[in-house]
Amino acid sequence: MDEARKASYAKTAAVIIDGLAKRNIEGIYCETGEEARELVRDMIPEGSTVTWGGSRTLDEVGVRRMLKEGAYRVVPSEETKDDPRAAWLERAEADYFLMSTNAITRDGALVNIDGNSNRLSLLLHGPQHVIIVAGMNKVTADVDSAFKRIRTTTCPMNAADLHPDTPCDRVGVCGDCHVPKSMCCQLVVTRHSRHDGRIKVILVGEELGH
Repeated sequence: MDEARKASYAKTAAVIIDGLAKRNIEGIYCETGEEARELVRDMIPEGSTVTWGGSRTLDEVGVRRMLKEGAYRVVPSEETKDDPRAAWLERAEADYFLMSTNAITRDGALVNIDGNSNRLSLLLHGPQHVIIVAGMNKVTADVDSAFKRIRTTTCPMNAADLHPDTPCDRVGVCGDCHVPKSMCCQLVVTRHSRHDGRIKVILVGEELGH
């Protein structure tokens, strides 16, 4: 990465971290994905129960592999279980839930879209701690531009991976659809956290995920 972009990311992250603090959310900036992965390791005590939402970012920085190989009790996605409801309840009781965010505004609002809503339900309530890892490519000016970015960039790219047979899958453009596997069932803005210390956001000075 060139020095100008590196400096710009650091300055922007400082603004976002200030905005997060006003929302009772802790923000931390890491220059690289490797630093972010080691920070996550330091944050989670060995023996903790951990789970995560679907996230290309967590894979790109090696967080999920680190957790699977570490001294943690990993609760897998309910999609792999015979009783999804019971499995989701077990995930909701986890000590730590990890995810990325579809977008984050310069003043610290977290903006997300979800289809099945199991990922965002755990962000909103349940696990004692939530750790969010996000590349600086997820930063937008405001909530409106965040949703625009998600619908024009994030969802079509996720659809190319998942093939849900939605308009964004078929033609690469959001159709504001109501098809059975719509990826945009829930549009959620996290503008504040009531719970001290629950949500931590690790901003990474790299382009990660969609």
